[in-house]
Amino acid sequence: MRKFYFLPAALVVGMVACNNASDKAATSDTAKAATTDTMAMAKPDSSSAVQALPAVPAGAKVYFKNLKDGQTVKSPVKVEMGIDGLKLDTAGAIVAGTGHHHLLIDAGDSIPAGTVVPKDSTHLHFGKAQSTAEVPLAPGKHVLTLQFADGIHRSYGSQLATTITVTVK
Repeated sequence: MRKFYFLPAALVVGMVACNNASDKAATSDTAKAATTDTMAMAKPDSSSAVQALPAVPAGAKVYFKNLKDGQTVKSPVKVEMGIDGLKLDTAGAIVAGTGHHHLLIDAGDSIPAGTVVPKDSTHLHFGKAQSTAEVPLAPGKHVLTLQFADGIHRSYGSQLATTITVTVK
């Protein structure tokens, strides 16, 4: 009779152990991908030892170098991205005083600080330290937000974001 109690207990313990191991492996794989692929999307969580979001130096700012709020432009839109007070660097490692640009297209005025910037058609990543891009946009009004983030794509929040509206003819 004891064998019947032992077998279910062993199965439960085995499933829990395997589940925890796979979570740790997934976290390890995610961290490894973020350091080897500049466009990787790391998803830090509370169970892994991820470095805190670096502090934003006083006076740091991001800006559009060539576009002004309310400007009328042609598609593809040339976007020149600027940063003051921090250095532009590739994605992958968390290095204080560095980060890279993201362009939000009709997707809000910033990503909350510490949140990983999504990667989709309205959230463009420039993890290779690009400072210019040609962005195809449909005719009409568009809200463009330049968002700076750390090496693993965590937003610095509204402190390092700027938003403009452009009209594409």
